[in-house]
Amino acid sequence: MSEKVAQAVIHGRFQVLHNDHLKYLLAGKALCDRLVVGVTNPDPSHTRHDPADPLRSLESSNPLTYFERAQLLHAVLAEAGLGPEEFFVVPFPINLPELYRHYVPMDALFLLTIYDEWGRRKLGRFQSLGLRTRVLWEVPPEDKGLSATAIRRRMVAGEPWEALVPPAAARLLRDWRVPERLAGQVGDAVRLSG
Repeated sequence: MSEKVAQAVIHGRFQVLHNDHLKYLLAGKALCDRLVVGVTNPDPSHTRHDPADPLRSLESSNPLTYFERAQLLHAVLAEAGLGPEEFFVVPFPINLPELYRHYVPMDALFLLTIYDEWGRRKLGRFQSLGLRTRVLWEVPPEDKGLSATAIRRRMVAGEPWEALVPPAAARLLRDWRVPERLAGQVGDAVRLSG
């Protein structure tokens, strides 16, 4: 393994933060002294449709606010043993590269995983900006593992989901009544379409 870098930028929507997200975050942290965690789609004004992953921009795919996701990240990373000096959580408007320099250190190592065309598109975007990049792993979509979409579906259906997320995330998601909130959104969508 190569020597640790001072800072690395890692990113995700974390809608909801699950056990595979934690594996990804800790793999990134192992490569650097300080991990900058960029929360993508931080708000609707920074969310754009992308044909490589059309569902990621839908309102129903983004039920948690940036503030909620930042709290989840802080709680989960602290629970995993990281100190406050080891990570920093920031908004990261992934679809607006002209704004990156306002949110993340551009001289950091940019980390990502690739599962599909969306991951390849992000890698190409980072490289076109001259950013240093490292792919943590690349696997086909069928081998991806956990999916926040599937976990949200389990919540709506009233199926068990807590074991799929870190304990700190499960506590916060229950406290915030996220399963009930998601079920309400589905009910609202059905009523509006009917």
